[in-house]
Amino acid sequence: MNVPNFAPGTDPDVLRRWAQTVEGLGFDLLMVSDHIAVTPDVAEQYPAPFYEPFTTLSWLAGVTSRVRLGTTVLIVPYRHPLLTARMAANLNRLSGGRLVLGVGVGWARQEFEALGVPFRQRGALTDEYLRTMRAAWRDTEDYDTDAIPIWVGGNSEAGMRRAVLLGDAWHPLRVTPGRLAEAVGRLTAIADELGRPAPALVPRIALQETREPIADPDRLAGVGTIDQIVADLDQLRVLGAETVVLDPFNGDLTEIRQPERAWRTLAAVAAHHATQEDR
Repeated sequence: MNVPNFAPGTDPDVLRRWAQTVEGLGFDLLMVSDHIAVTPDVAEQYPAPFYEPFTTLSWLAGVTSRVRLGTTVLIVPYRHPLLTARMAANLNRLSGGRLVLGVGVGWARQEFEALGVPFRQRGALTDEYLRTMRAAWRDTEDYDTDAIPIWVGGNSEAGMRRAVLLGDAWHPLRVTPGRLAEAVGRLTAIADELGRPAPALVPRIALQETREPIADPDRLAGVGTIDQIVADLDQLRVLGAETVVLDPFNGDLTEIRQPERAWRTLAAVAAHHATQEDR
């Protein structure tokens, strides 16, 4: 589950209730997003307050016991790689090995400028920083990390190549079912070209329940009736996805303050999953 960690109405109590609801319903992963400077281009989509992911997840680790904790996605060029490696290793240790590090290159040009990071070099910086982080975990016993999985976000071909070369999984965000099926084939082809195994598929899809079925061919996976949402999850399982992240934020900021609707949809998805496992 991708838990909204931004916008008016989000506060520690709401985040705590989100975490305990996700864990209580039996879901196994809770993720949050990443922005540091809420510049105008960020605020247009994700207004303040924006809770920083490492500190937020560290706090949520203390109010949960089982659910894994992760980022979807941490913008790698924003932080020195040794700082990120240290924070990730510490969070992983403090949470009992529950961290999943979803990463991406970023998109908010004004935020890059505010942080003094060259926007045009974000792809190359991401590659360099991921290699540095892995080297730090591998070569420095003081980091005391135990195989933190790296999920590489990005729907583009560059994102898929980065996932093959530097990630444990490919983490595409909010796509149509048809597009994802095509992309999985391309991911396999890229892995073959590079002589490497294909990374795991761990998509993040929407979670938006509607009363009536949506017939639009450009419908995002996870948008529609419960039957459509469940069918999307079944299709993703056939494509090889063992983990799917559900994202309830659809741009409507009023729903941030009223998470109960998303919780009811989550409960329905969980009930279907339990029924499938019993068969």
